[in-house]
Amino acid sequence: MTPPPVKQAALELGLPVYQPETLRDPEAADPIRQAEPDLLVVVAYGEILRKHILELAPHGAINVHPSLLPRYRGSSPVRAAILNGDASTGVSIIKLIRKLDAGPVLRQQEIAIEPGEDAAQLSDRLAEIAAGMLPQTCIDWINGEIVPQEQDESQVTMTREWTRDDARIDWQSTAGHVERLVRASQPWPVAWTTLDGEPFRIHTTRAIDDFELPEGQVIRAGKQIIAGCGAGALELLMVQPAGKRAMPAMNWWNGVQADNVQFDGV
Repeated sequence: MTPPPVKQAALELGLPVYQPETLRDPEAADPIRQAEPDLLVVVAYGEILRKHILELAPHGAINVHPSLLPRYRGSSPVRAAILNGDASTGVSIIKLIRKLDAGPVLRQQEIAIEPGEDAAQLSDRLAEIAAGMLPQTCIDWINGEIVPQEQDESQVTMTREWTRDDARIDWQSTAGHVERLVRASQPWPVAWTTLDGEPFRIHTTRAIDDFELPEGQVIRAGKQIIAGCGAGALELLMVQPAGKRAMPAMNWWNGVQADNVQFDGV
């Protein structure tokens, strides 16, 4: 357990920090109430705030969410945008209500998802954008200069918390889908398969649409290590065999000493 960066920064600046395990107990809100806040700002907080919290500040509570709401409510919006092959995503700042990510939108900013960008990289970019949006949004909201826009409930899509099983590769999928899964699974749980019964993690790849190979079979083709998929193939770039650190796929292959290998479960 280590303090989150925002706490570390606050302590370095001499700002008071209150870090309760939960805010469900009304008494846990006493330090917030005593601070007499004008506005509450919620970022990446894994608990739906109750009425006694939402009504603590005269201007309520606002929340930063890394998607273009109402698309991708829930806990995995960045992963979902990458896995689904979306061209863009963004940041939404909403007024908090007692329903998950459903409050009216105060401000949004859309950005393109860069080719090859993984969930860690995209999350970092969205965090920078949110940090730039938030101060002026707070000021404008308090000054009554923002008209909240209700979300279109007919356009809602939901996401859920990922598990390790969500990152398991199905070699019968298209190469494009597996490549997106690999990117969506960074930095955790990391896309994986099994080889001879042992976990085999795959960190970075590149889809090759015009190469055919049996599903889950891996060969060397010139300077490339290629795995077959249901449609197209995948160039393996960084891999992590069981008990090893991540390494370039060619380094792993040099120790294989075989014409081809077959991932399990195909």
